[in-house]
Amino acid sequence: MGKRKFDNDQITGILKEHQAGVTVADVCHRYGISEPTFYRWQSLQFGNVGLHAKRLRALEEENQKLKKLLAESMLSAATLSEMLAKTSKGRN
Repeated sequence: MGKRKFDNDQITGILKEHQAGVTVADVCHRYGISEPTFYRWQSLQFGNVGLHAKRLRALEEENQKLKKLLAESMLSAATLSEMLAKTSKGRN
């Protein structure tokens, strides 16, 4: 396999240049790439955005579950503390 001509940061910059309004043909000519290569990069870039969104959603769901578990354990601890305080007062 040959050496890559562009790294991921450069590819992102090229795609952003197109999003800024430069035509695909001009971008391809400027960087010496074919249009199919440009569109492949674009599909891979947008595919990664979807993967990041799914990962973010999964992390948010996990965060909510952990917050719920923490709240339940704090409530249990508070309840036990109150019960202990009541039983301690009754013995004095």
